[in-house]
Amino acid sequence: MECPQDVRLLDQGEQAAAEAEEILLAPLADIPRINLREAGEPWDKRRHAGKALRETVPHAAHAAWVPPADRPDPVSLIEAAHAGRQEHLIPLRVARMASSPFAFLRGAAHVMAWDLAHTPRSGIAVVMNGDAHLANFGLFGTPQRDIVLDLNDFDEVTIGPWEWDLKRLAASIEVAARTDGVARSERREAVVAAMAGYQHTMTELAPQGPLDVWHQAARADRLDFTGLSIDEDSKAVISRAVEKARRKNNKSLLARVGERRTDGGWRFKEDAPILTRVDDETREAVIGGLEHYAETLPRERRFMLSRYHVVDVAHRVVGVGSVGTRAYVALLCGNSDQDVLFLQVKEAVTPAHAPYLGGMPDAYGDHEGERVIYGQRLLQAVGDPLLGWTTIADRPFYVRQMKNMKGDIPVAGLSGQPLIYFSWAYGALLARAHARTGDAAAIAGYCGRDRQADLREALADWAFAYGDQNEADFSAFRAAIESGRLEAAADPEL
Repeated sequence: MECPQDVRLLDQGEQAAAEAEEILLAPLADIPRINLREAGEPWDKRRHAGKALRETVPHAAHAAWVPPADRPDPVSLIEAAHAGRQEHLIPLRVARMASSPFAFLRGAAHVMAWDLAHTPRSGIAVVMNGDAHLANFGLFGTPQRDIVLDLNDFDEVTIGPWEWDLKRLAASIEVAARTDGVARSERREAVVAAMAGYQHTMTELAPQGPLDVWHQAARADRLDFTGLSIDEDSKAVISRAVEKARRKNNKSLLARVGERRTDGGWRFKEDAPILTRVDDETREAVIGGLEHYAETLPRERRFMLSRYHVVDVAHRVVGVGSVGTRAYVALLCGNSDQDVLFLQVKEAVTPAHAPYLGGMPDAYGDHEGERVIYGQRLLQAVGDPLLGWTTIADRPFYVRQMKNMKGDIPVAGLSGQPLIYFSWAYGALLARAHARTGDAAAIAGYCGRDRQADLREALADWAFAYGDQNEADFSAFRAAIESGRLEAAADPEL
């Protein structure tokens, strides 16, 4: 039976939530209509509204993970996610997920989506990445040929709680560090660092103007996060990664995956099952899809693309969670057969969080490829100028450049100060992404200032508990392979 004091606290919490709902900024409007005549609520008032939400969902509520009694079999959730994928590639996806607990976490987005949907949420929504684990941060080139560090995968993007992205990041740090044999105390320090990076950066962004927030980008050759100093070992990691990324461009990719035809032209070098040729019907469908994709580009980019023509198309297996989806790569030539451009044409499927959230507003279209591209444009500080979407054989796809000075930071293999540094940096980058569409002031108010550590510690507790859950699910997954329920194929890349 509730005592009068409990009832009063509950009433106060509900009142705070109701008042906050009237004040907080929405991440996207159903009808993106601009009203330049009315002022919104000042940032400090929204910060206090976010702070008031702690009465409804206190920080400590995020600490525990106890699987609900009706939690589905994780293997069944993974099998359900295979629906619509290319059957012959599913065993390869299974093999990649079975290679380590961290690889399993990467591929089991649908499992974690169910779990996150059964955890407390503050009530503040953002355009969330949906899959913000360690390996989905990386390096890529800007149109000005700088190399930046940012989120770089948006297949699961949708509108949802900011906490879900943060918990995905926290769990991935815990699981990756466990896989590498990092001590428990050091793993916790890394998770806390990521949460601190998010908290500190959101507090810093809260009073800033929207234009200032949108223009912030992290150049990899001069990373500068307020509140964090870089150590020499981390500098060395970045330097090696940037140098490697600079060598990844269209010409270097051509030398690796291309070969001359008998008539002297270029074609893809087959490397089954990773890179395989397609039949004439598929080739024509992809080229037709690219012609329609061009209509989604700004006019000046469409003009630039018109100077190229497709010389070959192949199917290419990518990632872990994406294996089995239809992913093509097109080789285009422009001024000469040495002027090449590679475009990835990747199937966009329903995001893992879709069953538990409302999705993107109708005004932003119901095309899954369009969802991915809008999400990337919203969350990245700078992006690929050739992002767009199309439909091929009644399936939605999105298009982007391949190997445009892309690279990664090998965080999954780090320990010591570099692990702490990059965990903090990724938390900060996630905060920047959320602040572009969410209410930074309200999130900062809910998180609290740097001196308030209870949310950081609560999420570190949660990450450790979910690390145990991931290990149990991974064991069940491996058992399903051993029993013959799931088939795992040999992976030539492992």
